[in-house]
Amino acid sequence: MPFIFEKMLKMRIVVSKILFLCITSIALLGCLKNDLPYPTVELKFLSMAAEGEVSAAVIDDANRNVTLNMGESVDLTKVNILTYTVTEGAELSATITGGINLTNPFGVTLSLYQDYFWTITAQQIITRYFTVVGQVGESIIDVPGKRAIAYVSKNSDLANIMVTSLKLGPEDITVSTPNVENKTIDCSNGPVTIDVSYLDKTEKWSLYVLITDVSVDVSAVDAWTNVMWAYGTAEEGKDNGFEYRKAGTSTWNKVPASWLIVDGGTFKACIRHLEANTEYEVRAYSGELYSAVVSTETGGYFEIPNGSFDNWWLDGKIWCPWTEGGTPFWGTGNKGATTLGDSNTFPSSDTWDGGAGFSAQLDTRFVGIATVGKLAAGNMFSGDYKKTDGTNGILDFGRRCSVRPTRMKGYWKYKCEPISHTSTEYAHLKGQPDTANVYIALTDWTMPFEIRTNPKNRNLFDKNADYVIAYGGVESGKSIDEWTEFTVELEYRDTHRVPTYILIVSSASKYGDFFTGGSGSTLMIDNYRLEWDYE
Repeated sequence: MPFIFEKMLKMRIVVSKILFLCITSIALLGCLKNDLPYPTVELKFLSMAAEGEVSAAVIDDANRNVTLNMGESVDLTKVNILTYTVTEGAELSATITGGINLTNPFGVTLSLYQDYFWTITAQQIITRYFTVVGQVGESIIDVPGKRAIAYVSKNSDLANIMVTSLKLGPEDITVSTPNVENKTIDCSNGPVTIDVSYLDKTEKWSLYVLITDVSVDVSAVDAWTNVMWAYGTAEEGKDNGFEYRKAGTSTWNKVPASWLIVDGGTFKACIRHLEANTEYEVRAYSGELYSAVVSTETGGYFEIPNGSFDNWWLDGKIWCPWTEGGTPFWGTGNKGATTLGDSNTFPSSDTWDGGAGFSAQLDTRFVGIATVGKLAAGNMFSGDYKKTDGTNGILDFGRRCSVRPTRMKGYWKYKCEPISHTSTEYAHLKGQPDTANVYIALTDWTMPFEIRTNPKNRNLFDKNADYVIAYGGVESGKSIDEWTEFTVELEYRDTHRVPTYILIVSSASKYGDFFTGGSGSTLMIDNYRLEWDYE
């Protein structure tokens, strides 16, 4: 009996263990979940168009923002978005086609495996002006204070001021009551008040006309290297202009009328053919009256280091466009290209003048094995290649420079191939001719600008950004069989700001930052140099 009892006890224990394991297994099965990670797909707006926009939408991937540049007459409370495209598969949290209110940023979430919050903003610049007969200098348009102020000479009759132009709201839809344009107003007892109505709202504006004791004045002089820009104010309709001379000389040189730009009571001139690093004096005149003399000094030159592309050295597989042990000015994508292949920017003995030395050859090619890899655009830029992020690059754009050239010249040849590889956003370009591009920019960065080509945190140069002082570029969407000189004219946003960095970029494939281009496209460049004067 004890034996039987012991055996039965052991069987109970075994059964209990089995039951426990079964219950535990069922519980665990109930807790099982899919731990396989969802793929990470960054969701973006690829394009957007709205009714009444004056230029293409600006899509900022890094900050996930779309900016629409709207015309003056568009009602920002009812912006009609006509079309948009997003990353394939993305769903929107809100309807954006039709009229949406963009007086404040409009938020929308793109969803697939993850959520990405984007904002849509509208930018609208309304040009306003108020001018009168005999005006001295520019008017002041105080939008927050709803004031427009014009200045006239001390001989003017404030009781009979002729208004020559008035626009204080959006074009074509603004009504001013009373209508004072091309009529006289009496400002002897203070401002004239008018109603300015547009888009179902009415604003009260005050028109001031004030006496100034300054008959003629030099408001600013911006000295570059071989040119300087002078700005003046005087009474409208007078014989207004500038004179200049080298400091220490006695003869004043009158600025030719062809160099002058007159706008009512303001005028400016680009004074040319000056000497570098030299002090000059400028004065404005209005009839027989002269302003005080303003002194300024022109700047020096900046020679593009290795602009001839004659200096190279080979660091393992990486071709470097500077002398070994020297200070680099140019950077390339060779560090990235050589992770799966050879340098695709390298020296060539085919030079622009057939002489000794080298040019730079920039090849676009698919780098990898079979279908594993990426398109690498042949490129060269002023700056440094910092590191490779997976199969993407991180670069530092720009080199220190504080002078203001007027243009850049160089020579190029180009073999254009059809676009063979594209990113998602440029898939529509496949089969079209590739495009070579060269551009130069002057900026006021405080440090080199970090470029990231990884779509997850992409950050690219924007020629329209506020940090750009001057920009110019050339492109070719067809082959250039012989060495050909090109000229890049720099367009300055203003003449006052002094740059801190110069950026020069050359690429065999314009959309190489997006791994889009034609394998086999080849850009050859040589003899880059800056010029400092205007014709």
